[in-house]
Amino acid sequence: MAVRHFLTLLDLNREELRELIQRAIAMKAEYRNRQQGEPFKNHVLAMIFEKSSTRTRVSFEAGMAQLGGHAMFLSPNDSQLGRGEPVEDSAKVISSMVDIVMIRTFGHNVVERFAANSSVPVINALTDDYHPCQLLADMQTYTEHRGDISGKTVAWIGDGNNMCQSYINAARQFDFQLNIACPEGFDPNPELLKANSDRVKISRSPAEAVSKADLVVTDVWASMGQESEQQQRLEKFKGYQVNKELLSHAASDVLYMHCLPAHRGEEISAELMDAADSVIWDEAENRLHAQKALMEFLLLAAQ
Repeated sequence: MAVRHFLTLLDLNREELRELIQRAIAMKAEYRNRQQGEPFKNHVLAMIFEKSSTRTRVSFEAGMAQLGGHAMFLSPNDSQLGRGEPVEDSAKVISSMVDIVMIRTFGHNVVERFAANSSVPVINALTDDYHPCQLLADMQTYTEHRGDISGKTVAWIGDGNNMCQSYINAARQFDFQLNIACPEGFDPNPELLKANSDRVKISRSPAEAVSKADLVVTDVWASMGQESEQQQRLEKFKGYQVNKELLSHAASDVLYMHCLPAHRGEEISAELMDAADSVIWDEAENRLHAQKALMEFLLLAAQ
């Protein structure tokens, strides 16, 4: 049987994704009730980081420990990948010694090349193009608070970045309408937009995109590697902040999310970040449980 990987949301079918979300919710309850077992004792997760992270490292490392296994952190300074060894060679060697691999890097082609040469499951923990693990946490969070997202309307406000592009895939896989509001010149991949034109719409007006939305999502305006563009982006994204005034155009029971870290007062108001009914902190915690469910799915599929 071919090894299953998780490089984008399209690597699992709709039913598998829905079952995974339900499993994540169940694992969260088990964790809180201290009822979880250790099904993957003596299993090893290799965590390859070329981009820094807080939530990704903590959630994967803690998650693997809770499953009974061990997580190994590898930065460019700790491996030959950082010294120019071909990705293909590293993939063959690393996958011969561990049970599962997660990679957080820049170019999406890196995880594709690694997966093509890996004998064990590979998880995309973020590339410049996609961030599918975050979408699992977001979908879990919406399900916990509002139920099935199918048929709902989601508004993405901000840069057409890796999170936005993962939301396009999510619209297809979880069956919702996605309205994207971004300034001219910051659109997501045009081929991705064309392939999903039946359920994805681009607007230059945040208020128009948010109209009657059930979920509003944003992210920083300058992602890692774009720090030199920060000032220019601040000018371009004026008027794209998610705040109470913007949410007044949405559904009365709208949820709002942010994958973190956030620049309070830029893409999202501090008032919303600190609101008592914010689900952003649930969303962050759910990275742990969604990824445990994902690792369980991939490891069982590999047996």
